[in-house]
Amino acid sequence: MKILIADAFDDSLPGRLAPFGEVTQDPAKIAEAEVLLVRSKTKVTKEYLAGAPNLKLIIRGGVGLDNIDVEAARGRGIEVKNTPRASSVAVAELTMALMLTVPNRIIEGHNGIKEGKFLKKELKRTELCGKTLGLLGAGLIGTEVARRAIAFGMRVVAHDHYISNHALADMVEDDDELFALSDYISIHLPLTPETKGMLDRHAFAKMKDGVIIVNTARGKVVVEEDLAEALESGKVRAYATDVFYSDPPDPSCPLLKAPNVIMTPHIGGSSKENLLRIGDNVIDILKKWKR
Repeated sequence: MKILIADAFDDSLPGRLAPFGEVTQDPAKIAEAEVLLVRSKTKVTKEYLAGAPNLKLIIRGGVGLDNIDVEAARGRGIEVKNTPRASSVAVAELTMALMLTVPNRIIEGHNGIKEGKFLKKELKRTELCGKTLGLLGAGLIGTEVARRAIAFGMRVVAHDHYISNHALADMVEDDDELFALSDYISIHLPLTPETKGMLDRHAFAKMKDGVIIVNTARGKVVVEEDLAEALESGKVRAYATDVFYSDPPDPSCPLLKAPNVIMTPHIGGSSKENLLRIGDNVIDILKKWKR
């Protein structure tokens, strides 16, 4: 078996995969690969697959499959797997970190001190306790976020087209109801034709004034131009995101110049522990895979 590791995984993974066959991290060897391991960087398009005549299995280390042309792969008889459970804790913890950063004024406080300003009186904090968190998507990651938000004393409501009952969140009828209730909104949706651009100016108009939005899911769920306008007007108090239209964001991205935006460079699934869990999942998949 020839295995190509195309993206960044834990450094121990090549050695752990050695018992399964020949392991390479050289992208030029895609034509020889029978198994391809990717995360987010590599885009497995129809054109990419055309250069992989021997490919039989693609494993994506992470939750979504939107960087893989699944239809084209399966049309050629290539199996496509992912590791959806591995990343839940890592992404949930980053979500909470971003959610805490905004009301605690951490960025302003840090930058102020670095600039010689001690803004003790100027920076007024607010608390998560007593606020309502709305989850757009209540799957594995959304559930982990709900668990942590409840520990902070938040009420959690959620809307998910595929879930009617939830052990931790109060499920609401539709997105509009969630928008009307939520002080914070956390996005945990896959990128699909239905979710692409769903948070646009019409959606923002239905939200509470001063809502805080956290996005650790997919950048294209949001219409950036509309969000930038909502941030300028104060309708959206802040937007904290780990995801963008592209990695890195294009210099023309309107959010780069919008006020009250906090950004991290798509590191939600990059914890040391998560990369090890992903490796465990990859090995389990290979053990069960029937060539």
